[in-house]
Amino acid sequence: MKQRILLLGSGELGKEFVIAAQRLGQEVIAVDNYHNAPAMQVADESEVINMLDGEQLDAIVEKYQPNLIVPEIEAIRTSHLYKYEESGITVVPSAKAVNYTMNRKQIRDLAAVDLGLDTANYRYATSLNELQEAVSVVGMPCVVKPLMSSSGKGQSTIKSEDDIPSAWNNAQEKGRGDAIEVIVEAFVPFNYEFTLLTVTQKSGPTLYCPPIGHRQANGDYQESWQPVVMNPEVLKKAQEMASLVTSALTGSGLWGVEFFVVGDEVIFSELSPRPHDTGMVTLAGTQNLNEFELHCRAILDLPISEIRLEKKGASAVVLSHIESNLFDFKNIGSAMIDSYTDFRIFGKENARVGRRMGVVVAWQKDAEESLVDIIERAKYASNLIEIKNR
Repeated sequence: MKQRILLLGSGELGKEFVIAAQRLGQEVIAVDNYHNAPAMQVADESEVINMLDGEQLDAIVEKYQPNLIVPEIEAIRTSHLYKYEESGITVVPSAKAVNYTMNRKQIRDLAAVDLGLDTANYRYATSLNELQEAVSVVGMPCVVKPLMSSSGKGQSTIKSEDDIPSAWNNAQEKGRGDAIEVIVEAFVPFNYEFTLLTVTQKSGPTLYCPPIGHRQANGDYQESWQPVVMNPEVLKKAQEMASLVTSALTGSGLWGVEFFVVGDEVIFSELSPRPHDTGMVTLAGTQNLNEFELHCRAILDLPISEIRLEKKGASAVVLSHIESNLFDFKNIGSAMIDSYTDFRIFGKENARVGRRMGVVVAWQKDAEESLVDIIERAKYASNLIEIKNR
């Protein structure tokens, strides 16, 4: 049955979601706060509004009367999602899930206080003075993050007291939404970190994708790979923790649940109620269904019998090193000489320093190729691609 889907946020993850949804015969209206965002380029219709403005959001919902609302970003007046849900519209995965996970305070308190999951030591701060006090409690080094942000925006690492004022200013300038509060987290000396893509279904069991490893810089992922080789007991603990938190938040869809691993200890980090940036590695065909196809099937209540690992793969982001609204991608041909790699251009019209503009995915050439070699091939290809002014 054809459904009308209102997509709130239209970035590169939203673009792949729209493609997956349309392949299943669905109608998608893409919404964002600027024209021609990536998902708008492939959606049936699009709208430009300030999604933090509740009246504008209400007007769009009234205009399109969607069957489902799929949030893709944090900068949404999420409190309005409850009334849409009460009116019979399905909010993905649920209004509760979106409200909790779009705000780091709510999701962290749910995980640590209500569910008793292991997390990093943390405190909150609503002013520079409170931030200084929080840092003194959790210790240094520590990480400061806005309560509402994504892809590392507004995140800073504090290594000395001199870093505190700039960390506060960075969070205020780059956080999303209108919350000034920040979370201060003790640095976790982890052995590795990974994302567990978790699929909750209305008519089926909760399923887990093979774990995805990733490397971050400045709070944003640079490379990801699948699968992560780990102790089966560690993976089982992570799956149990993911099941607990997604069950508490309710709803169907794909979730990106992030963990740190210290020895055999599993520490909950963050959760996103939607496809995850590190999960772009699944575009390399590492699974029988990529993360966007899984999200679509789950929210449409279509059967997902299993999630199979098909091959090893990796992804590496292509970042801009210039500020420009008139640019080209150079050396794509050289980067694509390897027939076991592929490249996605996101279609963002403006380049900014450090902005993610595309991604390279690579997969194994044969059963003997190591994951390390696949990651290096993805990184090599992404480094060849340059964004240059015309």
